[in-house]
Amino acid sequence: MFLAASGLANLADGVATVAWLWVATLLTRDAALIALVPVALRLPWALFALPAGIVADRMDRRRLIVAMDGLRAAGFGAAAIALWLAAPLPPAPDSGVTSLPLFGALCLSALIVGVAEVFRDNAAQSYLPALVPSEGLERANARLWLVESVGNALVGPALGAAALGLMLALPFAGNALAYALAGLIIAGIAGGPASPRAAAERNWRRELAEGWVFLRGSPLLRMLAVATGFWNMFDSMVMFALVLLAQEKLGLPAGQYGLVLAAAAVGGIVSGLIGDRVVRAMGAVRLMRVALFSGAPCFAAMAVAPGPVTVGLALGMAWFWGLTWNIVSVSTRQRLVPDAIRGRVNSLYRLMAWGMMPVGSALAGLVIGLAEAPLGRIAALEASLWLAAAGTLILTLLVWRPLGTYLPQALLQK
Repeated sequence: MFLAASGLANLADGVATVAWLWVATLLTRDAALIALVPVALRLPWALFALPAGIVADRMDRRRLIVAMDGLRAAGFGAAAIALWLAAPLPPAPDSGVTSLPLFGALCLSALIVGVAEVFRDNAAQSYLPALVPSEGLERANARLWLVESVGNALVGPALGAAALGLMLALPFAGNALAYALAGLIIAGIAGGPASPRAAAERNWRRELAEGWVFLRGSPLLRMLAVATGFWNMFDSMVMFALVLLAQEKLGLPAGQYGLVLAAAAVGGIVSGLIGDRVVRAMGAVRLMRVALFSGAPCFAAMAVAPGPVTVGLALGMAWFWGLTWNIVSVSTRQRLVPDAIRGRVNSLYRLMAWGMMPVGSALAGLVIGLAEAPLGRIAALEASLWLAAAGTLILTLLVWRPLGTYLPQALLQK
Protein backbone atom coordinates (compact mmCIF):
# COMPACT_ATOMS: atom_id res chain seq x y z
CA MET A 1 0.00 0.00 0.00
CA PHE A 2 2.91 2.34 0.77
CA LEU A 3 4.29 1.67 -2.73
CA ALA A 4 0.87 2.27 -4.32
CA ALA A 5 0.41 5.58 -2.50
CA SER A 6 3.93 6.61 -3.49
CA GLY A 7 3.13 5.78 -7.11
CA LEU A 8 -0.02 7.88 -7.10
CA ALA A 9 1.73 10.83 -5.43
CA ASN A 10 4.64 10.61 -7.88
CA LEU A 11 2.22 10.53 -10.79
CA ALA A 12 0.86 13.84 -9.51
CA ASP A 13 4.43 15.12 -9.06
CA GLY A 14 5.13 14.28 -12.70
CA VAL A 15 2.06 16.16 -13.85
CA ALA A 16 3.22 19.13 -11.76
CA THR A 17 6.71 19.01 -13.35
CA VAL A 18 5.19 20.31 -16.57
CA ALA A 19 2.23 22.24 -15.20
CA TRP A 20 3.87 24.72 -12.80
CA LEU A 21 6.55 26.08 -15.12
CA TRP A 22 4.53 25.85 -18.32
CA VAL A 23 1.67 27.89 -16.88
CA ALA A 24 4.19 30.41 -15.50
CA THR A 25 5.59 30.90 -19.02
CA LEU A 26 2.05 31.66 -20.24
CA LEU A 27 1.82 34.53 -17.75
CA THR A 28 5.21 36.14 -18.49
CA ARG A 29 8.33 35.64 -20.61
CA ASP A 30 10.53 37.35 -18.02
CA ALA A 31 12.92 34.64 -16.72
CA ALA A 32 13.28 36.29 -13.32
CA LEU A 33 9.51 36.33 -12.80
CA ILE A 34 9.08 32.78 -14.09
CA ALA A 35 11.69 31.66 -11.55
CA LEU A 36 9.46 32.85 -8.70
CA VAL A 37 7.15 29.86 -9.21
CA PRO A 38 9.77 27.08 -8.76
CA VAL A 39 11.39 29.15 -6.01
CA ALA A 40 8.05 29.26 -4.16
CA LEU A 41 7.73 25.50 -4.66
CA ARG A 42 11.22 24.70 -3.31
CA LEU A 43 11.84 27.51 -0.82
CA PRO A 44 9.99 25.60 1.94
CA TRP A 45 12.84 23.09 1.98
CA ALA A 46 15.07 25.86 3.30
CA LEU A 47 12.45 27.33 5.64
CA PHE A 48 10.63 24.30 7.06
CA ALA A 49 13.03 21.35 6.86
CA LEU A 50 14.07 21.67 10.52
CA PRO A 51 10.53 21.93 11.96
CA ALA A 52 9.52 19.03 9.71
CA GLY A 53 12.15 16.82 11.31
CA ILE A 54 11.03 17.64 14.84
CA VAL A 55 7.39 17.01 13.93
CA ALA A 56 8.26 13.70 12.23
CA ASP A 57 9.86 12.47 15.46
CA ARG A 58 6.94 13.62 17.60
CA MET A 59 3.87 12.61 15.58
CA ASP A 60 2.50 9.40 14.17
CA ARG A 61 4.37 9.50 10.85
CA ARG A 62 1.57 7.76 8.98
CA ARG A 63 -0.98 10.36 10.07
CA LEU A 64 1.43 13.16 9.19
CA ILE A 65 1.78 11.80 5.65
CA VAL A 66 -2.01 11.66 5.31
CA ALA A 67 -2.44 15.25 6.55
CA MET A 68 0.20 16.61 4.19
CA ASP A 69 -1.26 14.80 1.19
CA GLY A 70 -4.54 16.50 2.07
CA LEU A 71 -2.82 19.89 2.20
CA ARG A 72 -1.20 19.30 -1.20
CA ALA A 73 -4.61 18.41 -2.59
CA ALA A 74 -5.96 21.72 -1.26
CA GLY A 75 -3.07 23.69 -2.79
CA PHE A 76 -3.57 22.20 -6.23
CA GLY A 77 -7.32 22.61 -5.94
CA ALA A 78 -6.90 26.32 -5.23
CA ALA A 79 -4.61 26.72 -8.28
CA ALA A 80 -7.14 24.89 -10.46
CA ILE A 81 -9.94 27.21 -9.38
CA ALA A 82 -7.81 30.32 -9.98
CA LEU A 83 -6.86 29.18 -13.50
CA TRP A 84 -10.42 28.19 -14.35
CA LEU A 85 -11.72 31.60 -13.31
CA ALA A 86 -8.98 33.44 -15.27
CA ALA A 87 -9.30 31.52 -18.55
CA PRO A 88 -8.71 32.29 -21.36
CA LEU A 89 -5.28 33.90 -20.85
CA PRO A 90 -4.00 36.71 -23.10
CA PRO A 91 -0.51 36.42 -24.68
CA ALA A 92 2.34 36.61 -22.16
CA PRO A 93 4.27 39.92 -22.11
CA ASP A 94 8.07 40.11 -22.27
CA SER A 95 8.05 41.98 -18.94
CA GLY A 96 5.46 42.01 -16.22
CA VAL A 97 2.60 39.51 -16.00
CA THR A 98 -0.74 39.17 -17.74
CA SER A 99 -2.61 38.97 -14.43
CA LEU A 100 -0.99 39.88 -11.13
CA PRO A 101 -3.74 38.24 -8.99
CA LEU A 102 -3.45 34.99 -10.95
CA PHE A 103 0.34 35.01 -10.79
CA GLY A 104 0.17 35.66 -7.05
CA ALA A 105 -2.34 32.82 -6.59
CA LEU A 106 -0.09 30.48 -8.55
CA CYS A 107 2.94 31.35 -6.39
CA LEU A 108 0.90 31.01 -3.17
CA SER A 109 -0.46 27.62 -4.22
CA ALA A 110 3.09 26.48 -5.10
CA LEU A 111 4.25 27.62 -1.66
CA ILE A 112 1.48 25.64 0.07
CA VAL A 113 2.28 22.52 -1.93
CA GLY A 114 5.98 22.97 -1.19
CA VAL A 115 5.42 23.26 2.56
CA ALA A 116 3.29 20.10 2.57
CA GLU A 117 5.92 18.26 0.51
CA VAL A 118 8.64 19.05 3.06
CA PHE A 119 6.69 17.58 5.97
CA ARG A 120 5.32 14.67 3.92
CA ASP A 121 8.60 13.52 2.34
CA ASN A 122 10.52 13.76 5.61
CA ALA A 123 7.91 11.65 7.38
CA ALA A 124 7.82 9.11 4.52
CA GLN A 125 11.58 8.53 4.47
CA SER A 126 11.58 8.22 8.26
CA TYR A 127 8.61 5.82 8.16
CA LEU A 128 9.97 3.40 5.52
CA PRO A 129 12.49 1.58 7.81
CA ALA A 130 9.55 0.62 10.05
CA LEU A 131 8.03 -1.26 7.10
CA VAL A 132 11.08 -3.16 5.77
CA PRO A 133 14.12 -4.85 7.39
CA SER A 134 17.52 -3.15 7.28
CA GLU A 135 18.94 -5.59 4.73
CA GLY A 136 16.05 -4.83 2.39
CA LEU A 137 16.46 -1.04 2.27
CA GLU A 138 18.39 -0.89 -1.03
CA ARG A 139 15.77 -3.06 -2.72
CA ALA A 140 12.87 -1.12 -1.18
CA ASN A 141 14.35 2.24 -2.18
CA ALA A 142 15.09 0.93 -5.68
CA ARG A 143 11.45 -0.05 -6.06
CA LEU A 144 10.35 3.36 -4.81
CA TRP A 145 12.64 5.05 -7.36
CA LEU A 146 11.13 2.77 -10.03
CA VAL A 147 7.63 3.89 -9.10
CA GLU A 148 8.84 7.49 -8.96
CA SER A 149 10.38 7.25 -12.43
CA VAL A 150 7.26 5.75 -13.98
CA GLY A 151 4.93 8.29 -12.39
CA ASN A 152 7.16 11.34 -12.05
CA ALA A 153 8.93 11.27 -15.40
CA LEU A 154 7.27 8.76 -17.74
CA VAL A 155 3.50 8.94 -17.36
CA GLY A 156 3.08 12.12 -15.30
CA PRO A 157 4.71 14.70 -17.62
CA ALA A 158 3.00 13.29 -20.71
CA LEU A 159 -0.33 13.24 -18.91
CA GLY A 160 0.21 16.77 -17.59
CA ALA A 161 1.14 18.09 -21.03
CA ALA A 162 -1.92 16.48 -22.59
CA ALA A 163 -4.13 17.92 -19.85
CA LEU A 164 -2.68 21.40 -20.40
CA GLY A 165 -3.63 21.12 -24.05
CA LEU A 166 -7.26 20.51 -23.07
CA MET A 167 -7.60 23.04 -20.23
CA LEU A 168 -5.02 24.86 -18.11
CA ALA A 169 -6.84 24.06 -14.88
CA LEU A 170 -7.18 20.34 -15.65
CA PRO A 171 -3.75 19.04 -14.47
CA PHE A 172 -4.09 20.97 -11.22
CA ALA A 173 -7.57 19.59 -10.58
CA GLY A 174 -6.34 16.08 -11.39
CA ASN A 175 -3.46 16.44 -8.94
CA ALA A 176 -5.83 17.52 -6.19
CA LEU A 177 -7.71 14.26 -6.65
CA ALA A 178 -4.52 12.16 -6.88
CA TYR A 179 -3.04 13.47 -3.63
CA ALA A 180 -6.35 13.00 -1.83
CA LEU A 181 -6.46 9.36 -2.94
CA ALA A 182 -2.80 8.82 -1.97
CA GLY A 183 -3.57 10.10 1.52
CA LEU A 184 -6.52 7.72 1.84
CA ILE A 185 -4.32 4.76 0.85
CA ILE A 186 -1.69 5.66 3.47
CA ALA A 187 -4.46 6.00 6.07
CA GLY A 188 -5.32 2.34 5.45
CA ILE A 189 -1.85 1.06 6.36
CA ALA A 190 -1.86 -0.78 9.69
CA GLY A 191 1.01 -0.91 12.15
CA GLY A 192 4.16 1.13 12.58
CA PRO A 193 5.15 3.18 15.63
CA ALA A 194 2.68 5.88 16.61
CA SER A 195 5.44 8.20 17.76
CA PRO A 196 9.13 7.45 18.40
CA ARG A 197 9.30 10.00 21.21
CA ALA A 198 7.39 10.27 24.46
CA ALA A 199 5.58 13.53 25.17
CA ALA A 200 7.55 14.14 28.38
CA GLU A 201 10.81 14.32 26.44
CA ARG A 202 9.69 17.07 24.09
CA ASN A 203 11.90 20.14 24.00
CA TRP A 204 12.48 21.40 20.49
CA ARG A 205 15.92 22.93 21.20
CA ARG A 206 17.24 19.74 22.76
CA GLU A 207 15.61 17.59 20.09
CA LEU A 208 17.16 19.62 17.28
CA ALA A 209 20.52 19.59 19.03
CA GLU A 210 20.40 15.78 19.22
CA GLY A 211 19.92 15.55 15.48
CA TRP A 212 22.70 18.06 14.80
CA VAL A 213 25.15 16.27 17.12
CA PHE A 214 24.55 13.01 15.28
CA LEU A 215 24.95 14.59 11.83
CA ARG A 216 28.02 16.53 12.91
CA GLY A 217 29.58 13.29 14.12
CA SER A 218 29.10 11.62 10.72
CA PRO A 219 31.43 13.11 8.07
CA LEU A 220 29.92 10.80 5.45
CA LEU A 221 26.35 12.02 5.94
CA ARG A 222 27.50 15.65 5.98
CA MET A 223 29.44 15.19 2.76
CA LEU A 224 26.55 13.38 1.06
CA ALA A 225 24.14 16.14 2.10
CA VAL A 226 26.35 18.91 0.73
CA ALA A 227 27.17 17.03 -2.50
CA THR A 228 23.50 16.21 -3.10
CA GLY A 229 22.57 19.83 -2.37
CA PHE A 230 24.91 21.25 -4.99
CA TRP A 231 23.91 18.58 -7.52
CA ASN A 232 20.25 19.48 -6.92
CA MET A 233 21.09 23.15 -7.39
CA PHE A 234 22.72 22.46 -10.76
CA ASP A 235 19.87 20.16 -11.77
CA SER A 236 17.33 22.87 -10.92
CA MET A 237 19.23 25.30 -13.15
CA VAL A 238 19.04 22.81 -16.00
CA MET A 239 15.34 22.00 -15.62
CA PHE A 240 14.44 25.69 -15.41
CA ALA A 241 16.34 26.59 -18.58
CA LEU A 242 15.16 23.47 -20.38
CA VAL A 243 11.52 24.57 -20.41
CA LEU A 244 12.44 27.81 -22.19
CA LEU A 245 14.88 26.05 -24.53
CA ALA A 246 12.16 23.58 -25.49
CA GLN A 247 9.81 26.44 -26.34
CA GLU A 248 12.19 28.91 -27.97
CA LYS A 249 15.04 26.83 -29.43
CA LEU A 250 13.37 23.52 -30.25
CA GLY A 251 9.88 24.94 -30.84
CA LEU A 252 8.13 22.22 -28.84
CA PRO A 253 4.50 22.53 -27.70
CA ALA A 254 3.53 21.27 -24.24
CA GLY A 255 2.66 17.76 -25.47
CA GLN A 256 6.02 17.17 -27.14
CA TYR A 257 7.93 18.58 -24.18
CA GLY A 258 6.04 16.14 -21.97
CA LEU A 259 7.20 13.31 -24.23
CA VAL A 260 10.81 14.47 -23.88
CA LEU A 261 10.49 14.21 -20.11
CA ALA A 262 8.71 10.87 -20.47
CA ALA A 263 11.54 9.52 -22.64
CA ALA A 264 14.00 10.58 -19.94
CA ALA A 265 12.13 8.41 -17.43
CA VAL A 266 13.45 5.28 -19.11
CA GLY A 267 16.76 5.87 -17.35
CA GLY A 268 15.01 6.14 -14.01
CA ILE A 269 12.99 2.99 -14.66
CA VAL A 270 16.13 1.03 -15.50
CA SER A 271 17.73 2.31 -12.30
CA GLY A 272 14.71 1.21 -10.29
CA LEU A 273 14.79 -2.27 -11.85
CA ILE A 274 18.51 -3.00 -11.61
CA GLY A 275 19.94 -0.24 -9.42
CA ASP A 276 20.47 -2.43 -6.35
CA ARG A 277 22.29 -5.01 -8.52
CA VAL A 278 24.43 -2.28 -10.10
CA VAL A 279 25.42 -1.18 -6.60
CA ARG A 280 26.52 -4.71 -5.74
CA ALA A 281 28.39 -5.18 -9.04
CA MET A 282 30.25 -1.85 -9.09
CA GLY A 283 30.63 -1.27 -5.38
CA ALA A 284 29.11 1.72 -3.62
CA VAL A 285 32.17 3.99 -3.87
CA ARG A 286 32.81 3.50 -7.58
CA LEU A 287 29.13 3.82 -8.39
CA MET A 288 28.71 7.09 -6.52
CA ARG A 289 31.80 8.56 -8.14
CA VAL A 290 30.55 7.67 -11.62
CA ALA A 291 27.02 8.85 -10.81
CA LEU A 292 28.22 12.27 -9.68
CA PHE A 293 30.58 12.71 -12.63
CA SER A 294 27.81 11.82 -15.11
CA GLY A 295 26.04 15.13 -14.51
CA ALA A 296 28.70 17.16 -16.35
CA PRO A 297 28.51 15.42 -19.77
CA CYS A 298 24.72 15.03 -19.52
CA PHE A 299 24.13 18.74 -18.85
CA ALA A 300 26.61 19.73 -21.57
CA ALA A 301 24.86 17.42 -24.06
CA MET A 302 21.54 19.16 -23.37
CA ALA A 303 23.14 22.54 -24.08
CA VAL A 304 24.22 21.49 -27.59
CA ALA A 305 21.32 19.12 -28.32
CA PRO A 306 19.97 19.69 -31.85
CA GLY A 307 16.58 18.17 -31.11
CA PRO A 308 14.27 16.58 -28.53
CA VAL A 309 15.66 13.05 -28.99
CA THR A 310 19.15 14.11 -27.86
CA VAL A 311 17.70 15.98 -24.90
CA GLY A 312 15.65 12.93 -23.90
CA LEU A 313 18.69 10.62 -24.10
CA ALA A 314 20.79 12.98 -21.97
CA LEU A 315 18.01 13.34 -19.41
CA GLY A 316 17.57 9.58 -19.29
CA MET A 317 21.26 9.06 -18.56
CA ALA A 318 21.19 11.74 -15.87
CA TRP A 319 18.14 10.12 -14.28
CA PHE A 320 19.74 6.67 -14.25
CA TRP A 321 22.88 7.76 -12.45
CA GLY A 322 21.07 10.26 -10.23
CA LEU A 323 18.69 7.61 -8.92
CA THR A 324 21.45 5.05 -8.37
CA TRP A 325 23.20 7.72 -6.27
CA ASN A 326 19.98 8.07 -4.28
CA ILE A 327 19.67 4.32 -3.74
CA VAL A 328 23.04 4.28 -1.96
CA SER A 329 22.82 7.62 -0.16
CA VAL A 330 19.25 7.25 1.16
CA SER A 331 19.72 3.61 2.20
CA THR A 332 22.96 4.50 3.97
CA ARG A 333 21.25 7.31 5.87
CA GLN A 334 18.26 5.20 6.83
CA ARG A 335 20.55 2.44 8.08
CA LEU A 336 22.93 4.64 10.07
CA VAL A 337 20.42 6.91 11.82
CA PRO A 338 18.51 5.54 14.86
CA ASP A 339 14.73 5.59 14.52
CA ALA A 340 14.20 7.94 17.47
CA ILE A 341 16.12 10.78 15.77
CA ARG A 342 15.65 9.81 12.13
CA GLY A 343 13.19 12.61 11.38
CA ARG A 344 15.48 15.32 12.76
CA VAL A 345 18.61 14.01 11.06
CA ASN A 346 16.65 13.65 7.82
CA SER A 347 15.46 17.25 8.16
CA LEU A 348 18.98 18.61 8.66
CA TYR A 349 20.27 16.47 5.80
CA ARG A 350 17.47 17.50 3.46
CA LEU A 351 17.83 21.15 4.45
CA MET A 352 21.30 21.00 2.92
CA ALA A 353 20.35 18.66 0.07
CA TRP A 354 16.99 20.13 -1.01
CA GLY A 355 17.35 23.66 0.28
CA MET A 356 19.67 24.38 -2.66
CA MET A 357 16.95 23.74 -5.25
CA PRO A 358 15.33 27.20 -5.08
CA VAL A 359 18.83 28.67 -5.25
CA GLY A 360 19.33 26.83 -8.54
CA SER A 361 16.09 28.14 -10.04
CA ALA A 362 16.83 31.70 -8.92
CA LEU A 363 20.42 31.46 -10.18
CA ALA A 364 19.25 30.23 -13.58
CA GLY A 365 16.85 33.15 -13.87
CA LEU A 366 19.65 35.55 -12.90
CA VAL A 367 22.15 34.04 -15.36
CA ILE A 368 19.65 34.17 -18.21
CA GLY A 369 18.73 37.75 -17.40
CA LEU A 370 22.35 38.93 -17.25
CA ALA A 371 23.55 36.98 -20.29
CA GLU A 372 20.65 37.76 -22.62
CA ALA A 373 21.81 41.24 -23.65
CA PRO A 374 25.44 40.39 -24.55
CA LEU A 375 24.89 36.81 -25.82
CA GLY A 376 21.33 36.71 -27.15
CA ARG A 377 18.33 34.85 -25.80
CA ILE A 378 19.19 31.27 -26.87
CA ALA A 379 22.86 31.50 -25.85
CA ALA A 380 21.77 32.89 -22.48
CA LEU A 381 19.48 29.90 -21.94
CA GLU A 382 22.31 27.54 -22.90
CA ALA A 383 24.69 29.36 -20.53
CA SER A 384 22.71 28.09 -17.56
CA LEU A 385 23.32 24.49 -18.68
CA TRP A 386 27.02 25.07 -19.31
CA LEU A 387 27.39 26.59 -15.85
CA ALA A 388 25.64 23.57 -14.32
CA ALA A 389 27.94 21.18 -16.21
CA ALA A 390 31.08 22.99 -15.04
CA GLY A 391 29.81 23.15 -11.46
CA THR A 392 29.05 19.42 -11.39
CA LEU A 393 32.54 18.61 -12.66
CA ILE A 394 34.14 20.71 -9.93
CA LEU A 395 31.89 19.07 -7.33
CA THR A 396 32.98 15.61 -8.51
CA LEU A 397 36.64 16.51 -8.09
CA LEU A 398 36.03 17.84 -4.57
CA VAL A 399 34.25 14.75 -3.20
CA TRP A 400 36.11 12.03 -5.14
CA ARG A 401 38.60 11.23 -2.36
CA PRO A 402 36.27 11.75 0.65
CA LEU A 403 33.83 9.23 -0.85
CA GLY A 404 36.58 6.61 -0.89
CA THR A 405 37.51 7.45 2.69
CA TYR A 406 34.17 7.65 4.51
CA LEU A 407 31.76 5.38 2.61
CA PRO A 408 33.68 2.08 3.16
CA GLN A 409 33.76 2.83 6.91
CA ALA A 410 29.98 3.30 6.94
CA LEU A 411 29.36 0.10 4.99
CA LEU A 412 31.17 -1.86 7.72
CA GLN A 413 28.41 -0.77 10.10
CA LYS A 414 25.69 -2.66 8.16
